[in-house]
This record gives sequence, structure tokens and C-alpha cells, in this order.
Amino acid sequence: MSEVFVGIGSNVSPHAHVRLALDLLERTFGALRLSPIYRCPPVGFEGADFLNLVAAFDTVSDLDTVHIQLRDIEAACGRDRTVRRTSRTMDIDLLLFGDRIQDDETLCLPRADILEYPFVLRPLAELAPEARHPTVERTYQELWAAFEPRDLPLEAVALDADAQLSL
Repeated sequence: MSEVFVGIGSNVSPHAHVRLALDLLERTFGALRLSPIYRCPPVGFEGADFLNLVAAFDTVSDLDTVHIQLRDIEAACGRDRTVRRTSRTMDIDLLLFGDRIQDDETLCLPRADILEYPFVLRPLAELAPEARHPTVERTYQELWAAFEPRDLPLEAVALDADAQLSL
């Protein structure tokens, strides 16, 4: 059994797309553990604010299968992976797969975004404060406490209960 952490983000009808992605993740992988949700501006392009969170689940599936399933969920949410640096209906990034370390052309684990972006590290630190980063070997709570302030505000938000998309 592997514990998997994924970063989830959307800035196109984000409340509805995040709800849909969470529903599809739960249908695919079972029970989810969720961080708080944060609103923050996009990085690297102009656009509407993103809603970001981290979800965790346990799986017996192998890494390649999980990676494909996550891409399928993004596609079901309308993600077009051929378009870069623009608004997106859904972005699901595989952050951690147990304590696996991998760095090749298809996937890097742990994902570098954990140490680079507050909208990834803060929700991860809140969801798994005592877990240790596989290469840095510090807890996520320690990493967040030492995180250099960035000019990227995070605002905690609740998911709109009425926002729905269907397949």
C-alpha cells in the first residue's frame, strides 16, 4: 500500500471543477484526506485566481497506473495538456508516491513544486505536518515554517456548495 499526495488546482469555474475532480478521485481511489483550499493568483501567466489544495489517498496500484488515472481525471474535467502557461479547468500534480524518489523524463518524485510554491507546501504541511520529505528529510511542517515569504498571497476559502459539473 502506498500513500499518495496530489496537488489539485483550477482557475476555470474552479469551484465546480475542483468538486468534480474530488468526486472522480474518490470514485477511482476511495477515501480522500483533504487539506484546506486556498485561492491564489496564477504563476507564470495572467488569468483568474486558482483554487488549490492537496489530497491524499492510499492505493495498491503501481505508480504508472496511478499516473495514468490522474491524467484521465484531468481529461474528464476538460484539461487540454497541449496548451501550456494558460488557465486550466483542472491540474492534478502527483506530488508524492510513498517515499519513492524518481527523476526521469516522464515524472519527478517528489515533485519540485513542494519546495517552490506556497500553494503546494502550505496545504501539504497542513494535511501531513509530521510526514518527511523523502530527499530533504525534514517534516512538511518544518519546511513550511522555514519557507521564504513570497509575493504570492494565499487566502483560505470554502468550496461553493452549489458549484456542480457533471460528466
